Parts: sequence; structure tokens; C-alpha cells
Amino acid sequence: MKKHFFFLLFLLSINVLRAEDGYRLWLRYDKITDAGLRATYINSCKNLLVDAKSPTLVAAKAELLDGLSGLLNYKINLISTVQNNTILVGTPTSSRQIADLNLSELDGLGKEGFVIKTKMIAGNTCIVIAANTDLGVLYGSFRLLQLLQTHQPISQLNIASAPKIQVRILNHWDNMNRTVERGYAGYSLWRWHYFPDLLDQRYTDYARANASIGINGTVISNVNANAQMLTKDYLIKVAALANVFRPYGIKVYLSAKFSAPMEIGKLKTADPFDAQVKDWWKKKVDEIYSYIPDFGGFLVKANSEGQPGPQNYQRTHADGANLLADALAPHGGIVMWRAFVYSNETPTDRTKQAYNEFKPFDGQFKSNVIVQVKNGPLDFQPREPFHPLFGAMPKTPLMMEFQLTQEYLGQATQLVYEAPLMKEVLDADTYSNGSGSTVAKIIDGSIDHPQITGIAGVSNIGDDRNWCGHPFAQANWFAFGKLAWDHQLSAATIADEWIKMTYTNDAAFVATTKKMMLDSREIMVHYMTPLGLHHIMGDGHHYGPSPWSDKLGRADWNPVYYHRADSAGLGFNRTKTGSNALEQYAPEVQKIYADQATCPDNYLLWFHHISWNYTMKSGNSLWDELCLQYNSGVTGVRTLQQSWNQVTGKIDSERFNQVKMLLGIQEKEAVWWRNACLSYFKTFSKQPIPAKYEQPDHNLDYYKTLRFQFVPGSGGNN
Repeated sequence: MKKHFFFLLFLLSINVLRAEDGYRLWLRYDKITDAGLRATYINSCKNLLVDAKSPTLVAAKAELLDGLSGLLNYKINLISTVQNNTILVGTPTSSRQIADLNLSELDGLGKEGFVIKTKMIAGNTCIVIAANTDLGVLYGSFRLLQLLQTHQPISQLNIASAPKIQVRILNHWDNMNRTVERGYAGYSLWRWHYFPDLLDQRYTDYARANASIGINGTVISNVNANAQMLTKDYLIKVAALANVFRPYGIKVYLSAKFSAPMEIGKLKTADPFDAQVKDWWKKKVDEIYSYIPDFGGFLVKANSEGQPGPQNYQRTHADGANLLADALAPHGGIVMWRAFVYSNETPTDRTKQAYNEFKPFDGQFKSNVIVQVKNGPLDFQPREPFHPLFGAMPKTPLMMEFQLTQEYLGQATQLVYEAPLMKEVLDADTYSNGSGSTVAKIIDGSIDHPQITGIAGVSNIGDDRNWCGHPFAQANWFAFGKLAWDHQLSAATIADEWIKMTYTNDAAFVATTKKMMLDSREIMVHYMTPLGLHHIMGDGHHYGPSPWSDKLGRADWNPVYYHRADSAGLGFNRTKTGSNALEQYAPEVQKIYADQATCPDNYLLWFHHISWNYTMKSGNSLWDELCLQYNSGVTGVRTLQQSWNQVTGKIDSERFNQVKMLLGIQEKEAVWWRNACLSYFKTFSKQPIPAKYEQPDHNLDYYKTLRFQFVPGSGGNN
């Protein structure tokens, strides 16, 4: 009886260990169920030859062994000489066999690129994973496993791949007390009270996940920085994390507080022109590199939303950035200086202020400074035009900043695939150097050829078991990495790959789920901010609708500042007759948006104040079109629910049911958004919501009274 009891416990433990809770992300190496395909793969991948002497090659070897044995349900043979059906892995330096191949493709692939080729070696058919560096080999190893995970043919491989952008980085807005600003997936991953003595497997898995999609850096501290992070006690802890990440090619960066020389250095000033301040930063940077020899550099938020900066001393952003750049330069470190700045004391459209502050200093930043610019001129909205700084600073490296955490995109309750948003921005034409001068070409350096290129994603990762809160939020982390490596990939291609790696290769499931993902962002825009509306979310926490808010401490924190609803119409006039924010774009871009008759509907209310009875391109009045869009958003969520129900039984019940319940929440919240916003805007249009649509189930006063004091991720601005 006792034996049966313990056997039952053993079975239960196995079941718990294999629970489909989302922890494995897209690194799922379960047995391929198609026996024929599995046999074909086994025939090509029976043997592994890798001389793993460096930590990075050891990591590549371990990943290949784990992945291949799991996917193929086959014990891979480790060999020392080439045989038939061998995967040969290494660099010309680490592998004599690869050196002998004289692979010309490696010449143009730099330090991170890789080659995966089918080659005949001494009469043996081999798959070669080669690169100029061990890190490139690791990236190539992950790519081969992804081909198997997605059931791609591998008999005649000829892949050469290198990243288009150098610095591909996650920004964690994690506080030292483990809260996460704008975080919706639990507490911070970083358990500072345990470091440096306890570093669990999760940190290695974090590094594996990032390396698998080509991310090569992480800022582990909030941009609203705490100077204590630069003290010896914490640098020792940071160094412990850096040691875990290093084999996976991930550099650690820190957010630097500009007033640190005063707060932890006990100086009387942080003036970048002060000799003592310069010396303090030089010594502090030297200290950091003594603990972390491959430290990446600093991310800085300065003179923004109360953060200290060089303007406190009548100095410029360039002066402040160059102070840190000089300290980092001898070590090869960089400064990522954020352009998210605006002032309540500046009597101008908030969307103009970053351009006005940074454009005059083009060419004045040191060569190891890169200015980090949000994708749009406001603040990570569901839809906004590309930031006018892209294309406006040809002498300064500009770094894209996307927000993966869904602060304004429904947070952890909404299925919103962000790749279409990212592509919309990356593919936008700035016309800065003629037609075809896309944002992507600005940030990858192919137009202005800066020394540094970069892209950042504000992390959506927490200590939730599935990392990201919503199961589909993992796709945004994945998509960011894929686009950071190659911005020419399509949102559909990335979705297809993520679904197969994360869930299943079942054709019906993939087709249904991919359509859901590709439709999801537009659906969300319709029920939240259609026709170019923006920043009408709840006060502070940005959860739910609050277009009526007008009591916050500064005008440009209030939704009424942005939608400008009145009896005459709706929208923010940013043309010559309004704030003239449009003048910051190239003439070709101005021409697209300047005339409300030709302005695309997607941005109509962003650039124009439109009469309620204005005839839209659809033939509807603005009011009728607004009602249509809000209702189509609700209908869209219900379609997502129906689509998900169609794939019942095709994946594990645990993740299926979680998504099903979350779609139920999303449907309720979409209805709430529609009802609250239309009830409010109706007070200005003086027109009823057409009877053909569902009517609000409460009056406007009810929606205004809703309060949410403990919304995850609330507090602070970024």
C-alpha cells in the first residue's frame, strides 16, 4: 500500500513538473509527434561535433543536446571526428574542420552573424553551424532548433544571418524594492536580497530566452533611477547577474541617476562642468568595470517628470550625456540618453517638446552617446505617428524605444499582439533623405551611418510563472527580439513561428490563432482610441477609460487636453491653424496629414479638430463613424472569443482555459470602454448612439465614479 502511495506521489510530481504553465516560453523541446518528420530529422542530426571550450560554446552545446534529444526523442551521439549525419558546430578558431571549409559567407557577418549550411565533408553529409565568434554560433544553434520546432525542411540548408541593429536591449522598469513600474506580470525578477549568493535557474532561462531571439543587452534598473544601485553593495549583486548572462552574450546596463554624485558621493553639485563631478563619475565607472568587465553602459532619464538632469545647472542634454560618455569611453561603454522630455511650464503642445529640446543639439553628442526616442511623439499610445526626431538628427545616433509592457494597451488582461504596431512605425517613411527613408533605416544606420545603432523594448517580464502575465504577451517579447535582429520580417511570419514554438504546429490552430493575433491590435484601437484619439486612459494607472479627467496636477496629464471635445467637434488640431506640431515632419509627411479631407482616418483626430457632422470617407458623419468604430471593437473581441473556442482540444487545457477566461475579461473591458467613451462624447455631440447598437448599461455618472486604487504597475511615470 505504501509503495502505491509513493508511486502516486511520483506520478503527481511528474505531472506538476510538466504542467503547461507557460514557463518554457517558446523554448519547448517536446517530442515531435509526426513520426515520419521526426525520422527525417534524426537521419540528419544523429551526431554532434563541437569543441566546447568557452562558456558560450558550452551553452550552445547544452542547448543543442537538450533541444535535439527532446524534439527527436533520440540520444544524440557526441563525436570528435566528422561522420555522416553530423551537426558540426564552431568557429574557424575553435574548430579545425570549420576552418578548413573556408566559408566565404562569414566575411560579411560580423561578430554576431552565423551560417547554417548543408555541406559534404569527406563524403559525409553534415549540417554546419559556423560563425566568426562563439556568440554567433550560439545564435545559429538556436536558429537550427527553431527550424525543427516549426517543422521546416533541413535537407538543403543555406542560411546566412546577421543582426541589422547592434544594440538590442530590454529596459526593465524594475525598482529595488521589486515593484515594477508599468509591470503587469508580478514582481521584479531581480531578488536583490538574495544576491549575490543565490541565483536560481530562472536567470539562466531568462538569458536563454533572450539569446534565442537575438537580444544582447538588458537594463536591469528603472529609468526613474535610484542612486543606490551604483553603490558597491549593489554592484557586487549586479556582477553576479552579469556572470550568469555573459555566456549568452547579454551585457548588463544600469540606469544612472544624474544626481548620484550628490546622493551617494556627498558632493555639493552634479553640474557636468564641475571638475569634482567629472572625477567622481570617472572613478565610479572605473569601479563598475572592476566588477563587471563587459558592462554595457548607462541609460539616463534626465530633466523629465521630476528627474534631475543637466538643465538644473543651465547645461544642455548634450553636456549631461557627454559627461557620462567621457567616463565610459575608455572602457567601450555607451550612454543611452532618453529623449522623453516635456515640461508643464512650456506653453506648447507636449508632442513638440522632445523635438524642440533635442534637434538643436544634433551633432553635439559624443560618439558613444545614442539618443533613445520613443516610437511616437507622445507616450506609447495604441496608435500614434512616428516620432519626428527620426530623420531630424542625421549627425546623432537615434535608438528606437518600444513598450512591450502594455501600459496603454490593456495591460495584462488584453490579447494585443504588438508586432503590427512595431512594423507600422519601422516601415513609416520619414522622407528625411528622399522617399524610402524609413524609420527602420534611420535606426539601423543604413542612411546616416552612425557608429552605434540600437533598439530598446520596455520589458513586460515579471516573476509570474509564465513570465509575462497574459500568455500571448510572450509574443511581444519574442516579436521585439525578432524585429530587432531583422526588421524586414513580417508580423505574420513572426506570429507563425511563435505559435508553432509556443503551442503546436497543428495547421488549424496556427491559422486561427495567427489571424487572432494579427487582428488584435486594430480591434483594441477601435474599442479604446479610434480615429486618432489618444491618451484618454484612466488617471495615473492608465487602466480603463477616463476621457473626462481634468483634475490632474498638470494640463498635459489630463485626457481633456488631448481629445479637446466641445460642441463644435473632436480632436487636437496640430496643423498650422493649431499647435503646428506637423511642421516638425518633412514636407512630404506634412502633405499626407495637413488636409483633413485627405488625412488617413487612423490619424484624423490626432492632427485635426473635426466637426461632429463632418462627412468621413465612409460617408458617415464623424459621430456615426465614432459609434461604428467603438462597436466594431467590441464585435472584434467577441470574434476573438469565437475563434479561440474553435481550437478547443488542440492545446493543453491549462493554457487554453487561461486565455479563454482572459478573453472574457477583455470582452467586458471592451464594452466598458465603448459605453463610457460614447456616453461621454455624446454630451458634446448632442446626438444619440444609433439604436442599431447596444446601448450603455449605465449612465455617464456611473462610469465617472469607478475607482481603481490598486491597479498593478501603477505609480510613477516613464
